[in-house]
Formats: sequence, structure tokens, C-alpha cells
Amino acid sequence: MESDALFTLGEPAGAPSAPAGSGGVDAFTATRADSPLPVRMRPANIDELVGQDHLLAPGAPLRQLVEGAAPMSVILWGPPGSGKTTIAHLVAQATDRRFVAMSALTAGVKDVRGVIETARRQRRAGGPQTVLFIDEVHRFSKTQQDSLLAAVEDRTVTLLAATTENPYFSVISPLLSRCVLLTLQPLDDDAVRGLLRRAVADERGLAGALTLEAGAEDHLVRLAGGDVRKALTALEAAAATATALGTGRIDLATAEQAVDIAAVRYDRDGDAHYDVTSAFIKSMRGSDVDAALHWLARMLVAGEDARFIARRLVIFASEDVGMADPTALSVATAAAHAVEYVGLPEAQLNLAQAVIHLATAPKSNSATTAIGAAIADVRAGRGGAVPRGLRDAHYAGARGLGHGAGYRYPHDDHRGVVTQQYAPDDLVGIDYYRPSGHGAERAVAGRLPLLRRIVRGLPAPAARAESIVPATVNGGRPAGPEQANGANEGGSDAVGEGQQ
Repeated sequence: MESDALFTLGEPAGAPSAPAGSGGVDAFTATRADSPLPVRMRPANIDELVGQDHLLAPGAPLRQLVEGAAPMSVILWGPPGSGKTTIAHLVAQATDRRFVAMSALTAGVKDVRGVIETARRQRRAGGPQTVLFIDEVHRFSKTQQDSLLAAVEDRTVTLLAATTENPYFSVISPLLSRCVLLTLQPLDDDAVRGLLRRAVADERGLAGALTLEAGAEDHLVRLAGGDVRKALTALEAAAATATALGTGRIDLATAEQAVDIAAVRYDRDGDAHYDVTSAFIKSMRGSDVDAALHWLARMLVAGEDARFIARRLVIFASEDVGMADPTALSVATAAAHAVEYVGLPEAQLNLAQAVIHLATAPKSNSATTAIGAAIADVRAGRGGAVPRGLRDAHYAGARGLGHGAGYRYPHDDHRGVVTQQYAPDDLVGIDYYRPSGHGAERAVAGRLPLLRRIVRGLPAPAARAESIVPATVNGGRPAGPEQANGANEGGSDAVGEGQQ
């Protein structure tokens, strides 16, 4: 059985047992001189593992697993190239354990049961502990995962499972509850850069035969997007191109030629990063959907973290669209979830749909200005005690303190709204939220003055019936709260330029 072409897996049901003390390393294909560069550069020990410092502290589950200090079953969840298979190799090298590897792409229930039965016989005979590594475990059906439960429960096998999918969705709850879940993070740029430099110098890699220029290194780091396997594969291709050209260096042109992707002028940590992100946000804010899609494509091709883009969309949905189209936040949040659940390259479709929705939606920054004005008042020390009627009255003695006294339950009124003080004494009558007349917020702009008048106990304007139909000014545009209500000017109309 093969798994991502990086190691060969033996047939588990009939494979001979690895001798005690061997660690079962023959469950993987031995590294050869002609093995792919990512295989040759696998860490030889846990101290060479990079990018997962949060899991490598002394006594941490991952270190215990690799060092064989505790027979705990573990599920490794992380994106491609984050080190899941590398960790399996390190576990395989641990002493006094029999290591069996299989891929969920090709193994079935019969294979799993064969491994478990062999492990059970060896355990009864006093043989070594069995570690069962299952790659792509999310591809196992519920029945296949069920077949592991008893053996994991009584530690007939120590399960080491790897998945790129969210295990809360892809692994059955009984199996998940029997394992320690370790989340691996994508490698940051510094970690990828360090591994590229190690591969250039190390005897297992290029052994210093070629030099990697800064521009080419930056290009490979960007293309990797946190996937060190992708970075090392691209480096190997670039090294082969440089060797064929008879040059002793890998420059940007050579790297581009090798991986057939032009370097986009985009530095994820420099000015270009902020400039492109700013242009992306401002294009959506300005409703130029075509420009917004260009900047999105520019970020994707340059290897920007899709999760960063998704976060910007979620922020934009409330900051610049807001109540003018309340569905915008749902669309942006769904796109962010799709990025986590589906991943690139397919998730670029979800991001594009969200960008189109946000760029073409009606715009309102009323939520931004409202919370900005409210925060400014809180920081200025405004806002007194909670009114007694609003205080918690559920605990013994609260009533004796007057908590809840005089509170009026809005649902007892046929309108669902009652006259009552909700704000602290020194903020009564302050209007933070000032709706625009755009999109869905048009109806809110008409309804809000009536709500405020009822809550604050203000008299109805002369010669005007109470209605939730929006008042109109300027030839039919719904009135904002200033025109409809003579709103208090205590809140600021702006809090500066939005997030970029």
C-alpha cells in the first residue's frame, strides 16, 4: 500500500512482526540516496522537528509519544506538510515497539482486524507493544473506525492516526474520546526558510553543492504556504534545473522556471502585503467587484494564508456592510469555515463567492461607528451603576437588595416594547447607533425612532401617527435618526478610517 508516495506500507495482516527493539522501522521504505528531498530531509530525532513548539515541551504528549514514555493513543490533526508523517517516522524509530503502518486509502476492516489480532497474540506472549499508524484516518468509514475501539480501549494497540480534516467531523466520537488530539500548525515562514537552508547545506540534501539566492528563497517560501513538503519539492526541482543549466546557484529565474509559477510581487510580511490587503478591502468598500477579485487572486497566487483572507472578509462584513445586508456576515463566516473544512485550492471558490457578495452588497458602517462611540464613552469614564431593575435577582437575598424591583417584562406589552430605563443614568438618551438608509437598514432607520420614543417615554411628534413605516426626506430617501428623531449628538459620527 502506498501513502502520498513518501513511504511504502506493508500488508498489515500478513506482514512479519518487527523484532523487539527494532522499532518496526521496516514498516516504512528505507531512505535511499535517490529518495525525494522531503524524505531525505525528515528529522532524525524529535529535536530536529520544527514548527510545533507548542507540542514539544518536556512532558508534552507528543514528546512522550515519540520517546515511548507513555502508551497513549493520539490523533494528529494538521494541514499537509506540517509534520504528521514525520512524527510517525520518529515513533517508528522508538525502541521496544512494533510499528505497523497502513493507509486508510487502501486498508479495510480485514487489515485492521489482522493487525489487532497479531498485536493481541504478541501481547499475551509478552512481546513488544504495537503502535498502529493510520494515515488519512478520516477516509475510514464508521464501521472501519468502530473496529478500532476495543483494541484502543484496552491498549492492545497504541493508535497513531493522522488526518488533514477536522476530526470533530470526520472521526467518530467514541474513537476521538479514547485518543489525545494534537493539533499541528502550518509552519510559519521562518520555519520553512530554516528548513530550506538546512536542505541546501545538509549532507542528506544538496550538501552545499548549490547556493540559494535570497530572491529564490523568498519565492519558495511564499509558494510553500506553510507546507514544508511543497517547499522542499520545489527546491529539489529548482536544484535539478540549476544543475542542468550548469550553474552553481539557484536564482529567482531558475526557481520560477522549475516550478512554472511566476513570482508575484507580494511580501507576506512587508509593504506589498499591507498595500495589496488595503487595496483589496478598499475595492470591496468601493463596490468595485472586479478589482476586488483581482486583489484576491493576487493574494492567492502569491501564497497568502487563506485563513488571513477569510478573517478580513468576516471583519469587512460587519465593518463596511453591516446592517445594510445582515446576511453578509453569514456569507463571510461560511466562507471562513469552508477554508478550514475544504482548504485550498478548492476554497478559492468560496472566497470568491464571498468577495462578490460583499463587494456588490449595499454598504453601511453604522455598526463600526456605533461601537466606536460606545467604547469611547466607556474609556472616558462615562456610564454609572446598572439600574436596579436590570440587576440579577435570581440569587437568595437579591430581592432584599432591591434587585429587579420595577422591572417591566416587554413581552407583557402587546407591542413587545415598554418604557424603561436600560442605560446608566449619565447615558440616558445617548444615540450610538445611527442607521443609514441603504439596503435592509432602510427599514431599521424607519423603525428605530419609534422604538426609542417608546423606550424613553417620549411624546409622539405633533401631527404624526405612530407607525413603523419609514419617514422620508429628500425625495423619498428614508430619514436617518437625526431627521426622524432629533437624535442626541453625544455619539461620534466617525472613528477614523476602518481596518485595513
